[in-house]
Amino acid sequence: MEWLLLLDTSIGEMLLKVVLNALTLMAGTYFLKGVEIEDFTRAVIVAVLLAFLNATLGSFLDFISIPLRFLTLGLFSFVVDAAMLLLAAHFLRGFKIDNFLSAFLLAILLGVFNSIVYAIFL
Repeated sequence: MEWLLLLDTSIGEMLLKVVLNALTLMAGTYFLKGVEIEDFTRAVIVAVLLAFLNATLGSFLDFISIPLRFLTLGLFSFVVDAAMLLLAAHFLRGFKIDNFLSAFLLAILLGVFNSIVYAIFL
């Protein structure tokens, strides 16, 4: 962790988040049969693409789905996350999601794993 002090705090945190998201993606593929990622390098690429999609299209979808998220007590966010995962799987080779249920379960697992991992490392 000392090597992160050499980098700018925001860049170091961003790189750490990408690596942690890639690790949680790999863990999610271990637990779910409908999700496949070729290797860790592909998982890092998926994590970067997901960060970009969530920052752009995901933010827009979160904004327009505010009433649904309010009615479902925030659970509709997992539907938006699943849609972003399916979109990323559509664009990238080596990352495959069989159906929406697998994407939805992966979104839930990523949310749980990221909460735990971020609490430990960030």
